[in-house]
Amino acid sequence: MAHLKEATLSRRGFCLCCIGGATFAATGLWPTPRQAFAEARGLVSLIKDSAAVSPIVTHKLRNNISVLEGSGGNIVVLTGPDGKVLIDAGIGVSRPQITEALAALGGDPITHLVNTHWHFDHADGNEWLHSAGAKIIAQENTRKHLSEVQRVEDWDYNFLPSSAGALPTEVFADEHHLKLNGASIDLKYYGPAHTDSDISVRFAEADVIHLADTYWNGIYPFIDYSTGGSIDGTIAASEANLAATTDQTIIISGHGKPVSNRAELQEFRDMLVTIRDNVAKLKQQGKSRDETVAAKPTAAFDAKWGQFVIDPAFFTRLVYEGV
Repeated sequence: MAHLKEATLSRRGFCLCCIGGATFAATGLWPTPRQAFAEARGLVSLIKDSAAVSPIVTHKLRNNISVLEGSGGNIVVLTGPDGKVLIDAGIGVSRPQITEALAALGGDPITHLVNTHWHFDHADGNEWLHSAGAKIIAQENTRKHLSEVQRVEDWDYNFLPSSAGALPTEVFADEHHLKLNGASIDLKYYGPAHTDSDISVRFAEADVIHLADTYWNGIYPFIDYSTGGSIDGTIAASEANLAATTDQTIIISGHGKPVSNRAELQEFRDMLVTIRDNVAKLKQQGKSRDETVAAKPTAAFDAKWGQFVIDPAFFTRLVYEGV
């Protein structure tokens, strides 16, 4: 993706959003995208540095389900006699804060971890959670990407293979079902969306669903073309999730405000469709990527969605790549 090189500032700023919004409000520790760009160290190091000192904010939902915000993607925790079940692992250097937040939810041991996809801000904590007793479950492409050297062009970063203890030990292709702590937990693969490894996690009785990085609440999303991501796939995932939820469903996002609902998800889907169509029309007219950016096809949405580190120009480039 050499054609995205002009997006360096946004690219280097991108994953600062992997640290929850509550962190910045509480500590002011995030560098701005411009500061991140100026740093000699890599983006991933900056994110880990922030995660090492960021507090974890706990949002209690229903049926012993909570969300931990502040280390990478939003983490879901189910507690009960079968042990703590975590959906996503956050960033490894957040272990002390996550341990404290988990202890506040009760004394049950950690027994299960589900990775919603392979990205480090969702799976970097795998090794320590495995050492604490968690069986790791994921879609088969997550294990594949974690097992190999994996380059993400838009982060300008090569991820090394994970250690044996950090790899999922149970993988599935399309669907997987668990029954833990009295909850029916349904894992469902999307196909190419944010990556080619994304799943949703539904807690049936509680009517709670974690959509992970197929849904970014109130901010433009990242689409990882390096590992099979797709703007059309992201839209398809949103439409599948809308069909599978009601106005009573608690919806959990991967990034942005963690606790959401169907109306907000609908708004996210509609934003994606309109921008995809706007960009596609410009590209079909023969506009170059830079000419498409200059035409501002996201303008109607920027006030709400474009105020974080994936700015309108960078998101336009991502959409242009996929139409």
